[in-house]
Amino acid sequence: MDQEKQRRLRILPAVHEVISRLEQDDEFKPFLTNDRQLSRLTQAVRQVLQKARENVQLNLTDSFAAYEVALWPWLKTQLLQELTHRETSLRRVINGTGVVLHTNCGRALLAPEVASFVAEQAGRYSNLELNIVTGERGSRYVHVEALLCHLTGAEAAMVVNNNAAAVLLMMNTFAQGKDVIVSRGELVEVGGSFRIPEVLKAGGAKLVEVGTTNKTWLRDYEAAIGPETSVLLKVHTSNYRVEGFTHSVSGAELVELGETRGLPVMEDLGSGSFFDGTILGFPLEPTIQQTVKAGLSLVSFSGDKLLGGPQAGIIVGKQEYIKRLKANQLTRALRVDKLTLAALEGTLRLYKDGGVEDIPVWRMLSLSLDTLKSAAAELVEALQPNSAISVELKEDLSQVGGGAWPTVDLPTWVCTIRPIQGSVIELESFLRLGPVAILARIHKDRVLIDVRTLLSGDREDIIQRLGQLES
Repeated sequence: MDQEKQRRLRILPAVHEVISRLEQDDEFKPFLTNDRQLSRLTQAVRQVLQKARENVQLNLTDSFAAYEVALWPWLKTQLLQELTHRETSLRRVINGTGVVLHTNCGRALLAPEVASFVAEQAGRYSNLELNIVTGERGSRYVHVEALLCHLTGAEAAMVVNNNAAAVLLMMNTFAQGKDVIVSRGELVEVGGSFRIPEVLKAGGAKLVEVGTTNKTWLRDYEAAIGPETSVLLKVHTSNYRVEGFTHSVSGAELVELGETRGLPVMEDLGSGSFFDGTILGFPLEPTIQQTVKAGLSLVSFSGDKLLGGPQAGIIVGKQEYIKRLKANQLTRALRVDKLTLAALEGTLRLYKDGGVEDIPVWRMLSLSLDTLKSAAAELVEALQPNSAISVELKEDLSQVGGGAWPTVDLPTWVCTIRPIQGSVIELESFLRLGPVAILARIHKDRVLIDVRTLLSGDREDIIQRLGQLES
């Protein structure tokens, strides 16, 4: 650490020194009325002093003389902001990474009208489990089941809190203590190191692997069926690809085998989409409707990926199987709340009404290169007067994210930023640690902001934050 940074760090006051000085300041007397308020003030002082240290480390302070004079006014301003505008743990970030379904940032965004519907349900009582016609208790699934059946062609449907829970519930209901046959090439690991074999085990099922990593044939399933076999399970490998010398068994083939041997066939479809992505030039992926049409007993998929809704595990299929799932005591532990149901109902109604273009996931994925180039050029132009950075317009690649279409790179345009002083690592940290966290990606000696995933108002916040480098 250079001497200048050390000098600046040394003049930062201790926590008790700040508190002692604040006791003489009328603006802070409301925060010194009792032990609880004093504890809150002390915590705020610690946070602001830590922020001051970070600013010094990132070279975000003025000359030493100006820094010394401005330090106390700055501390006071930051403290008042901290105390009067308390920062929540869960807060808005700006996604400039170009990853549309960014798992760390909450995956799919809700359409604005859906978000408004959720807010309305959150602030008022609702008929979550009330049959308004009879005045008696009803089922929470009725709010989405008919819509899911209409959109997928399934006989029945239900919802749990995520897709792993859906698979867990299916296994616990139909395969507890019995064998489930799965292709070795489909024993996937999903986000957070959760693995299909472990989920099956947690559901009480016994895994029977068939085939090889790259090739599994129908005869492999046939040979593995025994007296303890309860389910033929197919897992869609949505988050990776094995290419080249490969073969897999389709859901329709398994259904035919299952009917012959009296076994249910279920599929974990992973990301699951109502929309045919080939229209946008994406590789062929089975839609939920196509999978249901193949005749599977149960199909599960996520709500917050390509569907564009809330986190949820959606299960559709034949009436007799859904009925048994609903009767499982584990369903109570895995059920979704009114906000999830509101978000899902609102999203499904957009599909029903033909409003796919209003769903943010599909709007972002379908943006034209000309639109992206124009948006990136506007950001570059707005930042060019900034003397603290050098900006350029560049072509680059976005990603779908969320385990969907993992081999697909989406051509895009980005604003590249190079700091005149300091490193790109420091610049990335500066953007991320601002009042609104701005997430970007680093490539070589540049910080890249991909406009594909920027929302209304994001550009202005980026410009304002970078403008602070000049002050």
